[in-house]
Amino acid sequence: MGKEDLVSSNPLRALGLEKTEEGDGHRAGLVMARAGLGKTAILVQIALDSMLRDNKVLHVSIGEGVDKTRTWYDDILNLMNEEKKVEGFQEIVADVMQHRMIMTFKESGFSAAKLEERLADMVQQDIFKPASLMIDGFDFAAPESESSLVELKGLMEKNDLKMIWLSAVSHRDDTRVSDNGVPAPCHEVDGFFDTVLLISPEDNALKLKTLKCSADCSVDAGKSLLLDPATMLIKKA
Repeated sequence: MGKEDLVSSNPLRALGLEKTEEGDGHRAGLVMARAGLGKTAILVQIALDSMLRDNKVLHVSIGEGVDKTRTWYDDILNLMNEEKKVEGFQEIVADVMQHRMIMTFKESGFSAAKLEERLADMVQQDIFKPASLMIDGFDFAAPESESSLVELKGLMEKNDLKMIWLSAVSHRDDTRVSDNGVPAPCHEVDGFFDTVLLISPEDNALKLKTLKCSADCSVDAGKSLLLDPATMLIKKA
């Protein structure tokens, strides 16, 4: 079985997000949490689920280096393999990582236009053509964030990206929320996203709350899944 065992062992599949790439259209997702609560870990699990199904993923890391981002993938893959102990694991990892490209930007150097330019260069030179895009560290508090989201939506449609996922930092002392319960600084742009996930520490537990979910999801909006705080993997029922 090999790779199929790793696919089935990814607890994030409980959300059913893989249906997004199997259907028509383009979906946008958002992972929110306070600083240091595991947004990158969730993005990486979403990316790995896609990569293990032979889809190419471009992971854009804003404000972090390539090595740190690469380590997230290595660590989570190793955690996913702990239960199955897949034969030929290292060979599978080497194969899977061919479906990932990491692109980094300084915090002050990112813009949708620059991303589109670099992505176009990769595609035109036949270096890498992603099916999904992960953007970790997007600044939703920046004045131009809303216009950047519009540009990213255009980029998604122009490049036929099935999924685009972003992460956002929420703040305990900012109580503004949208009608869907999406907290600031994303409360005024939640219409851009089909799915919104929030990592929330509650009742001595760490929960992954589904604030919004597209028709593709297996979990209804308003439902929560438990996260293992040691690994940031969804706890299996």
